[in-house]
Amino acid sequence: MVEGATTSPVEVAAERLCKSFGEREVLRGIDLSIGSGDIACIVGASGSGKTVLLDHLIGLMKPTAGRVLVADHNAPADASGQSPLHDLSMLTADQLDRVRLHWAVVFQRNALFSGSVRENIAFWLREHTMMPEGEVQRRIREAIASAALDVDDVVDKDRDALSGGMAKRVAIARAVACDPIVMFYDEPTTGLDPMIGATIHDLIFKTHNSPVGEGFVFRDLGGRAPASRIGAKRTTIIVTHDRELLRRIRPRVVMIHDGGICFDGPYAEFERSELPPAQAYLRDMPVLHSRRMRP
Repeated sequence: MVEGATTSPVEVAAERLCKSFGEREVLRGIDLSIGSGDIACIVGASGSGKTVLLDHLIGLMKPTAGRVLVADHNAPADASGQSPLHDLSMLTADQLDRVRLHWAVVFQRNALFSGSVRENIAFWLREHTMMPEGEVQRRIREAIASAALDVDDVVDKDRDALSGGMAKRVAIARAVACDPIVMFYDEPTTGLDPMIGATIHDLIFKTHNSPVGEGFVFRDLGGRAPASRIGAKRTTIIVTHDRELLRRIRPRVVMIHDGGICFDGPYAEFERSELPPAQAYLRDMPVLHSRRMRP
């Protein structure tokens, strides 16, 4: 489906990013730039630092050294289409919240709130946009349908009544309803049945290639629609052990090994790579992916 990175405006970048926990170095000078429109998968052995890197990219962790730069879609882009870049660690909580208006994160354990599917999807729309309630309800139904779920059967189900596969699709539907410019996924298919996993592969790819809406009006921005959403391309960043996901969507692959990036390029090149860490990882991926998550 997709091969390699684009030469587009920067959406998120890590510069000499380091992270230590006590004496243990997890990230050792990561340099990574992800452009607008990229679909990139971050891979690596268990404990290699994939999720630690993702947590830095979304601002949940602060680096020991180095920095993460993110595009601010609340401000006009320059003539090349580049939105202003900000160092995440320098943003106030309010500034970070405004940057995150254009992001959505699908966590490994879904992070659904208590309550119904409808309430889970509606919450962000009501909290951050000035969308009329009728439009909120329409978007809820569209998002659920996009996740290949029966809308009438699922919309008023309680979170605790959902199976693992349904909960994952609801988490993605909630993200889709926000119409983000950047989608982050942490292990979106780990522990799921292969058929449900294939449905999620398709949903990730379809969402990535759907056009970004231009008409969102945000309460957090004083009731205005950001100009830089116009013409924006969706960017997708996925942490995964799922070799079938890589095979089907053929993304840019970024492999973390020994605290650094040992491979960054198209999936076809990764699959043929003679790098020992890549060969070992490709051999072990099915085992890593088949692990069931602990309750």
